Amino acid sequence: MRETLATRLALIAPTQGLVLAVLVLPALYLVWLSLHTSSFGIDARWVGLDNYRHILADGYFWRSLKNTAIIVLVVVHVELLLGLLMALLFASGLPMKRVMLAVVLAPYAVSEVAAVVMWRYLFDPEVGHVAYLLAAVGLPALDWAVNPLHGMVLVALLSVWLHLPFTFMILYAARLAVPTELYEAARIDGASGWQAFRRVTFPLIVPAILIAALFRLIFAFRLFSEVWLLTSGGPARSTEVVAVYLYLEAFRYNAFGAAAATGWLMVVGSLLLAAPYLWRLARERAKDAA
Repeated sequence: MRETLATRLALIAPTQGLVLAVLVLPALYLVWLSLHTSSFGIDARWVGLDNYRHILADGYFWRSLKNTAIIVLVVVHVELLLGLLMALLFASGLPMKRVMLAVVLAPYAVSEVAAVVMWRYLFDPEVGHVAYLLAAVGLPALDWAVNPLHGMVLVALLSVWLHLPFTFMILYAARLAVPTELYEAARIDGASGWQAFRRVTFPLIVPAILIAALFRLIFAFRLFSEVWLLTSGGPARSTEVVAVYLYLEAFRYNAFGAAAATGWLMVVGSLLLAAPYLWRLARERAKDAA
Protein backbone atom coordinates (compact mmCIF):
# COMPACT_ATOMS: atom_id res chain seq x y z
CA MET A 1 0.00 0.00 0.00
CA ARG A 2 2.86 2.37 0.83
CA GLU A 3 4.42 1.68 -2.57
CA THR A 4 1.12 2.41 -4.28
CA LEU A 5 0.71 5.70 -2.38
CA ALA A 6 4.28 6.69 -3.13
CA THR A 7 3.78 5.88 -6.80
CA ARG A 8 0.62 7.98 -6.93
CA LEU A 9 2.33 10.90 -5.24
CA ALA A 10 5.25 10.62 -7.65
CA LEU A 11 2.91 10.62 -10.64
CA ILE A 12 1.02 13.75 -9.58
CA ALA A 13 4.10 15.59 -8.27
CA PRO A 14 5.03 17.23 -11.64
CA THR A 15 1.50 18.57 -12.10
CA GLN A 16 1.29 19.83 -8.54
CA GLY A 17 4.72 21.40 -8.87
CA LEU A 18 3.61 23.20 -12.04
CA VAL A 19 0.45 24.47 -10.33
CA LEU A 20 2.54 25.63 -7.38
CA ALA A 21 5.03 27.45 -9.60
CA VAL A 22 2.53 29.01 -12.00
CA LEU A 23 -0.43 29.80 -9.74
CA VAL A 24 0.21 29.54 -6.01
CA LEU A 25 3.59 31.26 -5.69
CA PRO A 26 2.69 34.24 -7.97
CA ALA A 27 -0.58 34.66 -6.06
CA LEU A 28 1.27 34.73 -2.74
CA TYR A 29 3.78 37.19 -4.16
CA LEU A 30 0.94 39.48 -5.27
CA VAL A 31 -0.51 39.36 -1.75
CA TRP A 32 2.88 40.42 -0.39
CA LEU A 33 3.29 43.11 -3.07
CA SER A 34 -0.19 44.54 -2.42
CA LEU A 35 0.89 45.30 1.16
CA HIS A 36 3.99 47.23 0.03
CA THR A 37 4.70 50.32 -2.03
CA SER A 38 6.98 49.51 -4.93
CA SER A 39 8.17 51.12 -8.15
CA PHE A 40 11.09 51.03 -10.58
CA GLY A 41 14.41 51.44 -8.79
CA ILE A 42 12.79 51.69 -5.35
CA ASP A 43 12.90 48.98 -2.71
CA ALA A 44 9.53 47.69 -1.57
CA ARG A 45 8.33 49.33 1.65
CA TRP A 46 5.67 47.96 3.96
CA VAL A 47 2.50 50.08 3.97
CA GLY A 48 -0.09 47.57 5.17
CA LEU A 49 -3.54 48.24 3.73
CA ASP A 50 -2.71 51.72 2.42
CA ASN A 51 -2.80 50.52 -1.19
CA TYR A 52 -6.31 49.21 -0.72
CA ARG A 53 -7.40 52.44 0.99
CA HIS A 54 -5.92 54.48 -1.84
CA ILE A 55 -7.74 52.46 -4.50
CA LEU A 56 -11.08 52.41 -2.68
CA ALA A 57 -10.88 56.20 -2.28
CA ASP A 58 -10.14 56.72 -5.99
CA GLY A 59 -13.13 57.84 -8.05
CA TYR A 60 -11.59 56.44 -11.22
CA PHE A 61 -11.55 52.98 -9.66
CA TRP A 62 -15.24 53.10 -8.82
CA ARG A 63 -16.07 54.36 -12.31
CA SER A 64 -14.05 51.55 -13.86
CA LEU A 65 -15.74 49.02 -11.56
CA LYS A 66 -19.17 50.35 -12.56
CA ASN A 67 -18.27 50.15 -16.26
CA THR A 68 -16.97 46.61 -15.79
CA ALA A 69 -20.10 45.44 -13.97
CA ILE A 70 -22.39 46.95 -16.62
CA ILE A 71 -20.46 45.46 -19.54
CA VAL A 72 -20.10 42.05 -17.88
CA LEU A 73 -23.77 41.71 -16.94
CA VAL A 74 -24.99 42.87 -20.35
CA VAL A 75 -22.49 40.83 -22.36
CA VAL A 76 -22.87 37.58 -20.42
CA HIS A 77 -26.67 37.57 -20.42
CA VAL A 78 -26.92 38.59 -24.09
CA GLU A 79 -24.49 35.79 -24.94
CA LEU A 80 -26.54 33.28 -22.94
CA LEU A 81 -29.77 34.29 -24.66
CA LEU A 82 -28.30 34.29 -28.17
CA GLY A 83 -26.31 31.09 -27.52
CA LEU A 84 -29.43 29.30 -26.27
CA LEU A 85 -31.52 30.44 -29.25
CA MET A 86 -28.80 29.38 -31.68
CA ALA A 87 -28.38 26.00 -29.95
CA LEU A 88 -32.11 25.33 -30.20
CA LEU A 89 -32.12 26.40 -33.85
CA PHE A 90 -29.23 24.13 -34.79
CA ALA A 91 -30.65 21.20 -32.82
CA SER A 92 -34.03 21.53 -34.52
CA GLY A 93 -32.50 20.99 -37.94
CA LEU A 94 -30.87 23.58 -40.15
CA PRO A 95 -29.96 23.46 -43.86
CA MET A 96 -26.20 23.33 -44.52
CA LYS A 97 -25.55 22.76 -40.84
CA ARG A 98 -21.80 22.18 -41.21
CA VAL A 99 -21.32 25.39 -43.15
CA MET A 100 -23.41 27.34 -40.66
CA LEU A 101 -21.45 25.86 -37.75
CA ALA A 102 -18.21 27.03 -39.37
CA VAL A 103 -19.69 30.52 -39.80
CA VAL A 104 -20.86 30.68 -36.18
CA LEU A 105 -17.55 29.42 -34.76
CA ALA A 106 -15.35 31.59 -37.01
CA PRO A 107 -15.15 34.61 -34.63
CA TYR A 108 -13.56 32.38 -31.97
CA ALA A 109 -10.60 31.82 -34.30
CA VAL A 110 -10.01 35.56 -34.77
CA SER A 111 -7.44 37.21 -32.51
CA GLU A 112 -8.72 40.06 -30.37
CA VAL A 113 -6.22 42.49 -31.91
CA ALA A 114 -7.33 41.68 -35.46
CA ALA A 115 -10.99 41.88 -34.42
CA VAL A 116 -10.53 45.33 -32.87
CA VAL A 117 -8.71 46.64 -35.95
CA MET A 118 -11.49 45.29 -38.17
CA TRP A 119 -14.27 46.74 -36.01
CA ARG A 120 -12.54 50.12 -35.74
CA TYR A 121 -12.63 50.35 -39.52
CA LEU A 122 -16.19 49.02 -39.90
CA PHE A 123 -17.60 51.43 -37.31
CA ASP A 124 -15.51 54.45 -38.27
CA PRO A 125 -18.02 57.36 -38.39
CA GLU A 126 -16.45 58.74 -41.56
CA VAL A 127 -15.55 55.75 -43.76
CA GLY A 128 -16.92 52.67 -41.97
CA HIS A 129 -19.26 50.34 -43.82
CA VAL A 130 -21.49 49.86 -40.78
CA ALA A 131 -21.68 53.62 -40.25
CA TYR A 132 -22.74 53.97 -43.89
CA LEU A 133 -25.48 51.33 -43.46
CA LEU A 134 -26.74 53.01 -40.28
CA ALA A 135 -26.92 56.33 -42.12
CA ALA A 136 -28.76 54.65 -45.00
CA VAL A 137 -31.57 53.54 -42.67
CA GLY A 138 -31.68 56.88 -40.87
CA LEU A 139 -29.77 55.89 -37.72
CA PRO A 140 -26.84 57.87 -36.29
CA ALA A 141 -23.36 56.37 -36.43
CA LEU A 142 -21.68 55.16 -33.26
CA ASP A 143 -19.36 58.02 -32.41
CA TRP A 144 -17.39 55.73 -30.09
CA ALA A 145 -14.21 57.85 -30.02
CA VAL A 146 -16.08 60.84 -28.49
CA ASN A 147 -19.28 59.55 -26.89
CA PRO A 148 -18.62 57.31 -23.83
CA LEU A 149 -21.98 55.55 -24.17
CA HIS A 150 -21.27 54.69 -27.80
CA GLY A 151 -17.84 53.42 -26.79
CA MET A 152 -19.36 51.13 -24.15
CA VAL A 153 -21.95 49.84 -26.63
CA LEU A 154 -19.27 49.07 -29.21
CA VAL A 155 -17.09 47.28 -26.64
CA ALA A 156 -20.08 45.17 -25.55
CA LEU A 157 -21.00 44.29 -29.15
CA LEU A 158 -17.42 43.33 -29.95
CA SER A 159 -17.12 41.16 -26.84
CA VAL A 160 -20.38 39.37 -27.65
CA TRP A 161 -19.26 38.74 -31.23
CA LEU A 162 -15.90 37.38 -30.13
CA HIS A 163 -17.06 35.07 -27.34
CA LEU A 164 -20.56 33.98 -28.37
CA PRO A 165 -19.14 30.79 -30.00
CA PHE A 166 -17.86 29.63 -26.60
CA THR A 167 -21.30 29.91 -25.00
CA PHE A 168 -22.97 28.42 -28.05
CA MET A 169 -20.73 25.33 -28.04
CA ILE A 170 -21.50 24.56 -24.39
CA LEU A 171 -25.26 24.99 -24.79
CA TYR A 172 -25.40 23.18 -28.13
CA ALA A 173 -23.56 20.17 -26.67
CA ALA A 174 -25.94 20.16 -23.70
CA ARG A 175 -28.96 20.30 -25.99
CA LEU A 176 -27.67 17.40 -28.11
CA ALA A 177 -27.18 15.36 -24.92
CA VAL A 178 -30.91 15.47 -24.12
CA PRO A 179 -32.37 12.04 -25.02
CA THR A 180 -34.72 12.13 -28.00
CA GLU A 181 -37.03 9.66 -26.20
CA LEU A 182 -38.09 12.45 -23.85
CA TYR A 183 -39.27 14.59 -26.77
CA GLU A 184 -41.12 11.63 -28.27
CA ALA A 185 -42.88 11.04 -24.95
CA ALA A 186 -43.75 14.75 -24.69
CA ARG A 187 -45.12 14.71 -28.24
CA ILE A 188 -47.29 11.67 -27.47
CA ASP A 189 -48.64 13.48 -24.38
CA GLY A 190 -49.66 16.37 -26.61
CA ALA A 191 -47.05 18.89 -25.43
CA SER A 192 -46.47 21.93 -27.62
CA GLY A 193 -43.00 23.09 -28.63
CA TRP A 194 -42.92 25.67 -25.85
CA GLN A 195 -44.08 23.13 -23.26
CA ALA A 196 -41.44 20.65 -24.42
CA PHE A 197 -38.79 23.32 -24.02
CA ARG A 198 -40.05 24.42 -20.60
CA ARG A 199 -40.59 20.94 -19.20
CA VAL A 200 -37.86 18.91 -20.92
CA THR A 201 -35.11 20.97 -22.52
CA PHE A 202 -34.60 23.80 -20.07
CA PRO A 203 -34.48 21.75 -16.81
CA LEU A 204 -31.91 19.40 -18.34
CA ILE A 205 -29.60 22.10 -19.70
CA VAL A 206 -29.72 24.38 -16.64
CA PRO A 207 -26.34 23.04 -15.36
CA ALA A 208 -24.75 23.80 -18.75
CA ILE A 209 -26.25 27.30 -18.71
CA LEU A 210 -24.85 27.91 -15.23
CA ILE A 211 -21.40 26.63 -16.20
CA ALA A 212 -21.35 28.78 -19.34
CA ALA A 213 -22.46 31.84 -17.35
CA LEU A 214 -19.85 31.17 -14.67
CA PHE A 215 -16.96 30.89 -17.11
CA ARG A 216 -18.06 33.92 -19.09
CA LEU A 217 -18.50 36.04 -15.94
CA ILE A 218 -14.97 35.24 -14.82
CA PHE A 219 -13.46 35.83 -18.27
CA ALA A 220 -15.52 38.95 -19.02
CA PHE A 221 -14.58 40.56 -15.70
CA ARG A 222 -10.96 40.53 -16.92
CA LEU A 223 -11.97 42.42 -20.08
CA PHE A 224 -8.95 44.38 -21.31
CA SER A 225 -7.95 44.01 -24.97
CA GLU A 226 -11.22 45.23 -26.47
CA VAL A 227 -11.31 48.37 -24.32
CA TRP A 228 -7.61 49.19 -24.48
CA LEU A 229 -7.27 48.73 -28.23
CA LEU A 230 -10.58 50.40 -29.06
CA THR A 231 -10.88 53.41 -26.72
CA SER A 232 -7.87 53.11 -24.34
CA GLY A 233 -10.35 53.96 -21.59
CA GLY A 234 -11.18 57.34 -23.13
CA PRO A 235 -12.49 59.87 -23.58
CA ALA A 236 -11.26 61.19 -20.20
CA ARG A 237 -11.14 57.65 -18.75
CA SER A 238 -14.93 57.40 -19.07
CA THR A 239 -14.89 53.92 -20.67
CA GLU A 240 -12.17 52.53 -18.44
CA VAL A 241 -12.64 49.06 -16.93
CA VAL A 242 -10.88 47.55 -13.92
CA ALA A 243 -8.27 45.70 -15.98
CA VAL A 244 -7.34 48.95 -17.76
CA TYR A 245 -7.19 50.72 -14.39
CA LEU A 246 -4.78 48.03 -13.16
CA TYR A 247 -2.65 48.40 -16.29
CA LEU A 248 -2.40 52.17 -15.85
CA GLU A 249 -1.48 51.85 -12.18
CA ALA A 250 1.29 49.38 -13.00
CA PHE A 251 2.78 50.67 -16.26
CA ARG A 252 1.85 54.35 -16.48
CA TYR A 253 2.10 55.37 -12.83
CA ASN A 254 4.58 52.60 -11.85
CA ALA A 255 2.61 51.84 -8.69
CA PHE A 256 3.12 48.10 -8.52
CA GLY A 257 1.70 47.74 -5.02
CA ALA A 258 -1.52 49.51 -5.98
CA ALA A 259 -1.75 47.40 -9.14
CA ALA A 260 -1.36 44.20 -7.10
CA ALA A 261 -4.08 45.37 -4.71
CA THR A 262 -6.32 46.12 -7.71
CA GLY A 263 -5.73 42.58 -8.93
CA TRP A 264 -6.96 41.11 -5.68
CA LEU A 265 -9.98 43.42 -5.68
CA MET A 266 -10.73 42.08 -9.18
CA VAL A 267 -10.66 38.55 -7.77
CA VAL A 268 -13.11 39.54 -5.02
CA GLY A 269 -15.37 41.33 -7.52
CA SER A 270 -15.48 38.40 -9.93
CA LEU A 271 -16.27 36.01 -7.07
CA LEU A 272 -19.14 38.24 -5.91
CA LEU A 273 -20.57 38.34 -9.43
CA ALA A 274 -20.18 34.57 -9.79
CA ALA A 275 -21.54 33.73 -6.32
CA PRO A 276 -25.24 33.46 -7.35
CA TYR A 277 -24.33 31.11 -10.20
CA LEU A 278 -22.09 29.00 -7.94
CA TRP A 279 -24.89 28.77 -5.38
CA ARG A 280 -27.41 27.71 -8.02
CA LEU A 281 -24.96 25.21 -9.52
CA ALA A 282 -24.40 23.68 -6.06
CA ARG A 283 -28.17 23.37 -5.65
CA GLU A 284 -28.49 21.63 -9.01
CA ARG A 285 -25.73 19.16 -8.11
CA ALA A 286 -27.34 18.46 -4.73
CA LYS A 287 -30.70 17.91 -6.44
CA ASP A 288 -29.12 15.45 -8.90
CA ALA A 289 -27.35 13.62 -6.10
CA ALA A 290 -30.61 13.28 -4.18
